[in-house]
Amino acid sequence: MKPIKLTLAASALALSVTAAFAQDNPMVGGAEMFADRNIVENAVNSADHTTLVSAVQAAGLAETLSGPGPFTVFAPTNEGFDRLEEGAVTTLLEPANREQLTQTLTCHVVDGVVTAEALTGMIEAGGGSHAIPTLGGCTLTASFADDGRVLIVDENGNGAFVTIPDVNQSNGIIHVIDGVMLPKQ
Repeated sequence: MKPIKLTLAASALALSVTAAFAQDNPMVGGAEMFADRNIVENAVNSADHTTLVSAVQAAGLAETLSGPGPFTVFAPTNEGFDRLEEGAVTTLLEPANREQLTQTLTCHVVDGVVTAEALTGMIEAGGGSHAIPTLGGCTLTASFADDGRVLIVDENGNGAFVTIPDVNQSNGIIHVIDGVMLPKQ
């Protein structure tokens, strides 16, 4: 009888540890995000990131963002893309504009892992703002909004709030944002 109780107790403990681990990562777009999957594998499951996934595929960046990284991605939602000028997304997705699309997308990608805690520490150490160089050659500026949320601003003055921080990935981390960062115009 003891071995069965021990096995049941061990199974219950394993299930609770697994459930606790799964809960460490927030849900995004109605989907669980798994820390043992890469950026692309998780993004394709998010209903809030279908435009981003389409853009990553059109730019040919899926393989890169599935690679070892590590990367920090400020991942704009569909609503963030919808805030762009009418027709902008359709234009960016045209094959003739692949270079511009690639630069736009890589303006959301930072080399290495930058957690929310690290980012807020950098903002505080910088006296209220911190410059973030991206792989696309853009410099984003992170600061705190009046309500304490983290605000990311591109070189054109377009801003987006971090709405879901610290979505852990096997090859980095994602911070969901509610806008699209654009290369300097």
